Amino acid sequence: MRAKKYMISLKNVIKEYKIGDTTLKALDSTTLEIKHGEFIGIIGSSGSGKSTLMHIIGLLDKPTSGEIIFEGRNIAKLTDDEISKIRNSVVGFVFQQFNLINNLTVAENIRLPLLYSKTKPDYDIANYANDLMRMFGIDKRANFYPNKISGGEQQRCAIARALVMKPKIILADEPTGNLDSKTGNEIIELIKKLNKDLNVTVVIVTHEKSVADKTRRRVYIKDGRVVDKYI
Repeated sequence: MRAKKYMISLKNVIKEYKIGDTTLKALDSTTLEIKHGEFIGIIGSSGSGKSTLMHIIGLLDKPTSGEIIFEGRNIAKLTDDEISKIRNSVVGFVFQQFNLINNLTVAENIRLPLLYSKTKPDYDIANYANDLMRMFGIDKRANFYPNKISGGEQQRCAIARALVMKPKIILADEPTGNLDSKTGNEIIELIKKLNKDLNVTVVIVTHEKSVADKTRRRVYIKDGRVVDKYI
C-alpha cells in the first residue's frame, strides 16, 4: 500500500559522519514521505541537515541506518549499480552553482546526462533538448558558452539539463541562491510550471522562507530532525 501511495518514503533515517574521534549526526531519526507530483520545500538554516537529506532522497548518499523505499523498492537491498541506474534515470538535480561545463555550449551541457546514462532513451534526446530550450526561452543561446550568458539563463540551462532524461523527480538545492530576487522569482515560477505541466515531483531545498512559501508543502528541518515549524 505504501509503495503505491508514496514515491519516496524515509523511516527513522540516521546519517552520521566521523570527524576524527567525533561523530557528527547530520540526520537524526528522520521520517519523511513524498507523493508523486508533489511540490515540496525543505527549509532549514545552515547546518540543519537539509542538504544531507537531499543527498539521501536523491540516492547520492546512503544512510547510516533507517529505511528508504524508492518507488516501492527497498534501497538497502539494491546493489550500487542498481541504485546508480535508478538515480540516473529517475532523479534530476539542480544546484545553486549551476555546475555547467564552461567549454561546452548550452545545447551540449543540456545533452550531457546522455553520456552517463547506461540506458538509451526511447526518444530523440537532441530534439527534446531543443524543445526544452524553446520552453525555457534559451533556444537563441544554444551555441553560447555558459560564461557568455546571464545567471538566470545559466540556471534555465541547468534545469533543462536536469529534465532532459525525463526524470520523475527534480531535486533543487538552493536554486535561487546565486540570482537576484527578480530572476530568482522567475526561476521558481518556471519550476512551479514544470511541476504542474509535466507532473514531475519537485523538492526545493532552501534556507529562504520566501522561497519555501512558494511551494505547496513545507518540510522544516532542524538539527537533523523534521520539526513542526521553521525556527
